[in-house]
Amino acid sequence: MNKDNFVIGVDYGTDSVRSVIIDSANGNEIASSVFDYPRWKDGLYCDSTSNQFRQHPLDYIEGLQYTIKNCLSQSGKSVSGNIRAISIDTTGSSPVAVDEKGTPLALLDSFRDNPNAMFVLWKDHTSVKEAAEINDHAKKFDINYLQFVGGIYSSEWFWAKLLHILRNDISVRHACYSWVEHCDWIPFLLTGRTHVSEMKRGVCAAGHKALWANDFGGLPPNDFFSSLDPLLNCFTSRLYTQTYTADKAAGNLSKEWANKLGLSTEVIIGVGAFDAHMGAVGGQIEPYHLSKVMGTSTCDMLVAPLDEMRGKLVRGICGQVPGSVIPGMMGMEAGQSAFGDAYAWFRNILSWPLQNVLMESSIINTDIAKKLADETTSKIITKLSNKAAQLDLQEDNELAIDWLNGRRTPDADQSVTAAITGLNLGSDAPSIFRAIAESTCFGAKAIVDRFTDEGIPVKGLIGLGGVAKKSPFIMQMMADVMNMPIRIHKSEQTCALGAAMFAASAAGIYDKVENAMEAMGQGFDKTYIPSETNSYAYSKRYEKYKRLGKFIINNE
Repeated sequence: MNKDNFVIGVDYGTDSVRSVIIDSANGNEIASSVFDYPRWKDGLYCDSTSNQFRQHPLDYIEGLQYTIKNCLSQSGKSVSGNIRAISIDTTGSSPVAVDEKGTPLALLDSFRDNPNAMFVLWKDHTSVKEAAEINDHAKKFDINYLQFVGGIYSSEWFWAKLLHILRNDISVRHACYSWVEHCDWIPFLLTGRTHVSEMKRGVCAAGHKALWANDFGGLPPNDFFSSLDPLLNCFTSRLYTQTYTADKAAGNLSKEWANKLGLSTEVIIGVGAFDAHMGAVGGQIEPYHLSKVMGTSTCDMLVAPLDEMRGKLVRGICGQVPGSVIPGMMGMEAGQSAFGDAYAWFRNILSWPLQNVLMESSIINTDIAKKLADETTSKIITKLSNKAAQLDLQEDNELAIDWLNGRRTPDADQSVTAAITGLNLGSDAPSIFRAIAESTCFGAKAIVDRFTDEGIPVKGLIGLGGVAKKSPFIMQMMADVMNMPIRIHKSEQTCALGAAMFAASAAGIYDKVENAMEAMGQGFDKTYIPSETNSYAYSKRYEKYKRLGKFIINNE
């Protein structure tokens, strides 16, 4: 192997995009750069009260160019001259309406400020009604077109979002030629394709969110969609029939983007996939070990040999798709709609006076007030965690349900809401925070229970992402609730690292991604071991959590 082979992994998260340059021989990180989406940071095009979360494609384009060029400037000419490939991952399902050329409508002058012409972020739940209609409609067919997505279609996914946009915006409806996932669009952009039919769509997004399956010969037939709503008639003809695993090349870097980035047109661009799927590879996933990417939400990935999954369908998860994680293996996805978002929600409630009262102080000036507010807000979760860790674990402590953004798994339902019970005059911020943290761990256990109940063993846990690296309090609680050790991966950027591993595979540096994973993997730096005493106490509280969840569902 040429020792001077470097690859770039690009990870599009909810709030920012990160690029890394990785030495393909050993996985060493040469450079890293982060770009916060400026329009998203300003809260543009979003309305949390209606669960509308949209992102402008310019945030993505500007971030892509900035982070890659910044990485290249850090690493020097000896590295930039030996970049072999770029692969990207994104959140998902985060699709956008495009014209026939594959251009997102928001990049056209007539749509530049129209949220419906922008990427509909994974956490956008404006299409709850459409998802419910898809679930009811699917029951009318002899073939169960939802069988490979856990039997329930979610408002977080491709078709529900498309139907909602087409119904609610006539101008976008008339201009929308096709509907494209973020993870498919970035490789299309980088390779300079000029017609949407030239886009190589990844099996990851297609199988988990868009109902694509080999068993159906691709997407469900036109009749499935046209009989749901005439607006979808013939729409599949402008989508795709073939999909690709992420170890394949989408093409070469276009001349335009080579000039923008200062790279060669010989650089290979890999087929895109979702962040958690590539992150699982970056985190060195093993068969039957649940890889938990823990950030604003969680995405939980599990892989198993195809022959061992023959005839098995897991109810209530976010899909099981051959090759969506590791080519040649079954990839299964689950997750929680709010994880870090649950902690951020409570932090924002506590910091309300800082943002709304302190700023009006007559004692200190506005600049000092802002610095105080920012400093205090940044320390809230750490302080809460430290205090909450000191509290006694008792069966009758405050109890919470973690459905602040609906429920993703098991049994997707974005209409359900969260709750906190057992409050009294002695309840304080640390005790409530502990209940919220505990509820996210209980939500994680419900996912493990669903896999095991469906005959899929979970032999171990792998923790990835910001929460896994930064919160010993929550990770110890997770191990105790699960009554199972959880290994924390060394890499701070497993999603970007996973993208780099796929880039090395797409460029032919490795003949399969497992070899890239072995050579470039960074291993684990910590393991949380469950406490037998705590695990027993949590098992009692978990039963109360399940009863409370049923009560909420039955009374909403």
